[in-house]
Amino acid sequence: MANRDLSGKVVMVTGAGSGLGRAMTLALAESGATVAGIDVNVDGMAETATMTKGSFTPIKTDITSVADADNAIATAIKDLGGLHVLINCAGLGMPTLRVDYWDNRLYFWEADPDKWQRLMDVNVRGAFLMARAAAPHLIEQKWGRVVNVTTSMNTMIRGGNMPYGQSKASLEAASNAWADDFKDSGVTCNVLVPGGAADTPMVPNESPYARENLVQPVVMGPPACWLASNASDGINSMRFLARNWDTEASDEDNVKSAGAPAAWPSLADAASVGQPVTAHGKDIPR
Repeated sequence: MANRDLSGKVVMVTGAGSGLGRAMTLALAESGATVAGIDVNVDGMAETATMTKGSFTPIKTDITSVADADNAIATAIKDLGGLHVLINCAGLGMPTLRVDYWDNRLYFWEADPDKWQRLMDVNVRGAFLMARAAAPHLIEQKWGRVVNVTTSMNTMIRGGNMPYGQSKASLEAASNAWADDFKDSGVTCNVLVPGGAADTPMVPNESPYARENLVQPVVMGPPACWLASNASDGINSMRFLARNWDTEASDEDNVKSAGAPAAWPSLADAASVGQPVTAHGKDIPR
């Protein structure tokens, strides 16, 4: 990947104890960023720390707690000298509702309400609380990034995949709305996704998928580092597919090949002029 000098940047990554969050943490730290890892998984963050080449500070945080979210942001600003980037990656997947969901379909009416609520709290409320706590500081310094990890539209709307799909649909919509709120502030909000099912704990080892065919978490590193850098100034309300990010290509080419507008605004444009829209139409962008 293009060498990114992220020296002086303080980046907070939620879900840093495993999976995509760990992969981004390792890449950001190696590029010189000071990384604050956010997770309830203390053992996972300790493992991340042993793998990190660079600065990594774990902060045990329950992102569904207002007090914990506020404290995490305040701690980073006080102890690490600031905050420039928040990457919302922490999340719960379908195995938290049914461990064999891939061949034992979980119909939405069968979902346990408490487990449903817990997933929504982590995936939606948690991202909101972290961004809510970070936004005033980012706006005050007139530079900042919020990066949300969502998923594909197919995953969002597929049956037997609720509420994971709807939680990510909510965060995708929120990303576009937050980006609009950040306009002209120097702060941006974008979406970064692996571009397919990833080889993380979200896909249990017992699942029938060949892990070598899954998207490898390491693909998240290069676009995450770019988004955290000054090179992405002015990029707002976009979604990027990490698997399409070519480390040999220019940033401009990657924006074209890996990027698209967040939250599929073409659907809203079509609806506003009375055009029919089908969720499975081939014209729907990534």
